[in-house]
Amino acid sequence: MPPMNSAPPARAPARVLSGMRPTGQLHLGNYHGALRNWVALQDRYEGYFFVADWHALTTDYENPGLLQQHVHEMVVDWLGAGLDPERSAIFVQSHVTGHAELHLLLSMITPLGWLERVPTYKDQQAQLKEKDLATYGFLGYPLLQSADILIYRPAWVPVGEDQVAHVEMTRELARRFNFLYGKDEQFGAKVRAALGRIAAPERERYSQLRRSYQQDGSQAALQEARALVAAATTLAQAESELLLANLEGEHHQLLPLPDVLLTPSPKVPGLDGRKMSKSYGNTIRLTEEPESVSRKIKGMATDPARVRRTDPGDPDKCPVWDLHKLYSSDETLAWVRQGCTTAGIGCLDCKKPLIEKISAEASAMRERSEPYRNNPGRVREILAAGAVRANAAAEATLDVVRRAMRLVPEA
Repeated sequence: MPPMNSAPPARAPARVLSGMRPTGQLHLGNYHGALRNWVALQDRYEGYFFVADWHALTTDYENPGLLQQHVHEMVVDWLGAGLDPERSAIFVQSHVTGHAELHLLLSMITPLGWLERVPTYKDQQAQLKEKDLATYGFLGYPLLQSADILIYRPAWVPVGEDQVAHVEMTRELARRFNFLYGKDEQFGAKVRAALGRIAAPERERYSQLRRSYQQDGSQAALQEARALVAAATTLAQAESELLLANLEGEHHQLLPLPDVLLTPSPKVPGLDGRKMSKSYGNTIRLTEEPESVSRKIKGMATDPARVRRTDPGDPDKCPVWDLHKLYSSDETLAWVRQGCTTAGIGCLDCKKPLIEKISAEASAMRERSEPYRNNPGRVREILAAGAVRANAAAEATLDVVRRAMRLVPEA
């Protein structure tokens, strides 16, 4: 045990990692689907958020002309929404070439069938029939996504339900890498030494939970065991990682398995009632001018049953109601439901509180983003600083991977 007057080294907050393809200026669907959550997460975690420019080329390789403009516009919107470069690493994927190296190295051990069975592979081919997607880049983009994640060794990956399969493939790939390269004759002895540094009751509980997880697949046992290790202040970081690896097998966890942090995906309707999407031309931008917000929402589709002002309506059949659920208080929601179902208010009355809320939010974001919008040099500085942080983290992981795959001389 360490001396009574010695404190264990302070541990960095858990890391989260996520990215977006550069699509230019963002809209409310992008904000509520991901960006809003990123901004909240940076208060609790060490955030790494990247512009996935290589991923953009997997489907738009024929027309990259607007790529740099889209990168600038999207990052400006990130900053306007509240991403803080002082608290989070904000960078461009292609500025950290380690993503490509890890993608290549992991491709050596990735079964082809794993890529072909990714649900979105055939779905996107069907949706983008006008594009030639019979390329390795498109087939291999889930592997590149796995490399994007694993290179930063994050504890959490915030995603919506449609991306859970991608993270699960990443976890399977990490397991395969660890099984192939993490074996060590001294592993058991190192685990026993680490266990000797925690109190006997916690040591026994750890062993019980490990058995429960490995024999019965109990996820509750796994989570409790992880929490027990995290709470053991007498352990060094390397010892904690060793005990976490031991929960899942008798080999080192060279690439830690990231967990999904399921992001709520509220329905964000577009102006025509369909999902808000640039391809439908039905969006409200994050930094939309108040006059434009007002005009767009006033013209937004409503419950088709309300032909006349005196016709009662059903909020659950009205896309405006879905926006109210994102922006309005319980009191306003009750007022809208009562007024709509009794024809006590008209559709324009219903839309007025939304116009005020969304205009105020957009104005705040526009004000925060203004210093960057016409200053690409400042944006490049932020991305360069983020890339420095990202490269340092990536290189640490690549050192582990290169050594495990015997790509560096033995010391």
